[in-house]
Amino acid sequence: MNTTPEEIRRELSAGEQIQWWGRPRQGLVVRGSDAVAIPFSLLWCGFAIFWEYSVLQADKAPGFFALWGIPFVCMGLYMVFGRFLADARQRARTYYAVSNERVLIVSGLFSKQVKSLNIRTLTDVSLTEKSSGEGSITFGPQPPLAAMFGGAQGWPGSDKSLVPRFDLIQDAKRVYEIIRKLQR
Repeated sequence: MNTTPEEIRRELSAGEQIQWWGRPRQGLVVRGSDAVAIPFSLLWCGFAIFWEYSVLQADKAPGFFALWGIPFVCMGLYMVFGRFLADARQRARTYYAVSNERVLIVSGLFSKQVKSLNIRTLTDVSLTEKSSGEGSITFGPQPPLAAMFGGAQGWPGSDKSLVPRFDLIQDAKRVYEIIRKLQR
């Protein structure tokens, strides 16, 4: 196993031993939920830009109309481009670990967040795996709409409402089996 990164080592207790560590897939990711989100965001952004352009071209449009459209254009640009960049940056700063005592998730877009789950008290651990072996391990019951919206990755504040999980990890089945073995 590769050397454990400092981001994980500094979170370990005395005597705690790492059984596995990893990181989510890096770079830009298009998820299944984007099949709905991409067309919607293109329509939103396109209309917002059309509105703003039309108002700026109109001779007698009140200045308030031009100002009114700016937040909608900004939201549209974030929905089309920014959420993918925010998601990629979040994953670039995320580290996962399984120790003999707990599951650790170290992440944070603007500040470091550490999520620690006692391995012996985890009750609902589920695996979602692709044929490539890449997958996600979820620690807890999924909210009903989470599957439909793919966890809303890349949306501001969405990580606060998501169930803790190892997202887009390689060899997910092996990691899942390590966790199951430690739970016995």
